[in-house]
Amino acid sequence: MPTQYTLVAPCFFGTEHTLSFEVKRLGAQNVRVTDGRVAFDGDASMIAAANLNLRTAERVLLLLKTFPASTFDELFDGVYAIPWEELIPADAQFPVKGSSLSSQLSSVPACQSIVKKAVVKRLQYGHKTSTLPETGAVYKIRFALRKNVVEVMLDTSGDGLHKRGYRKNATLAPIKETLAAAIADLGFVRRDSVVQDPFCGSGTMVIEAAQKAMNIAPGLRRRFAAEQFAFVPVALWAEQRQKALAQVRTDAAFEGVGSDIDPAAVALAAANAKLAGVGDRCHFEVRDVKDFAPRPGAVVLTNPPYGERLGDAAGAAALARTLGQVWNASPAAGLYAITADADFEAHFGKKATKRRKIYNGMIPCQLYMYYERPVKK
Repeated sequence: MPTQYTLVAPCFFGTEHTLSFEVKRLGAQNVRVTDGRVAFDGDASMIAAANLNLRTAERVLLLLKTFPASTFDELFDGVYAIPWEELIPADAQFPVKGSSLSSQLSSVPACQSIVKKAVVKRLQYGHKTSTLPETGAVYKIRFALRKNVVEVMLDTSGDGLHKRGYRKNATLAPIKETLAAAIADLGFVRRDSVVQDPFCGSGTMVIEAAQKAMNIAPGLRRRFAAEQFAFVPVALWAEQRQKALAQVRTDAAFEGVGSDIDPAAVALAAANAKLAGVGDRCHFEVRDVKDFAPRPGAVVLTNPPYGERLGDAAGAAALARTLGQVWNASPAAGLYAITADADFEAHFGKKATKRRKIYNGMIPCQLYMYYERPVKK
């Protein structure tokens, strides 16, 4: 039977339910949801499948061990007990990164040093060598100390999963691709949806909606750290890429329309959509929000400028007011706006059907959802 691994996928706070659904759809076992992350079990092929297919995960980490540690000796012994020689070759690079919260071992640099030392000692013992040149493939080790309990993990992703490979440049204060994908899911984007964004910036919201509708795996255009891992067969990556390619829905009737007052942003959005493989499904135009008109049946997904991100609070309030006016003039199937503006509903001129608290990076935001509730019969 193939080796089973425990994987941990961190995500934005407020998007855990969407990620857990994605993980289950991949066939993962023993799915556990906690704040800001989803843990699950699977074999080596799941490492490849998760990295290639998960839209809302920030990265995929391989959990190696969880143990209590309130002293440096306990930290060293716990890390040393992991059979590193079975995972990491003698010539590998193995940088260590970590965090500590509410723990006696509060100095992250000191903990990093202890973890590194323990891994070195174990690799020297396991590979029967005194030299570790660190010239080969990169195996990033991560540790997280929370209330004197340590988790030790290997980062299988490398660059964060929001780096899809299509966004070469971005406008000021862009929304992360992973968060945009979660909003597309919460907005019930389907293969035949029309999605509009009147503040499109570099096009992320519309592009992520298009990739979701067409079932284009977000990781198809990039590489991952675990593609260099000796214990993950190269053939598995090719197999999972082929599987993902076979599931692309080229027949989807999706249409995406983005607009922005900035011509440079519009040009960038069009270029990004082309790189993402959805250029023929997405159209971008220069337009002021006051001239925006939601199409009948369309889903509006947007990240309006707000004070903490762009410009000033008064300007953001005025834009929200204008958005509310154009929506009220021609409401469509639904509008989903993420913003840190706590008074968005007052500015927009209407109370949201539903709200969801979501963090955009470190900024606490709300996703304001406007749609018709189904009538109970």
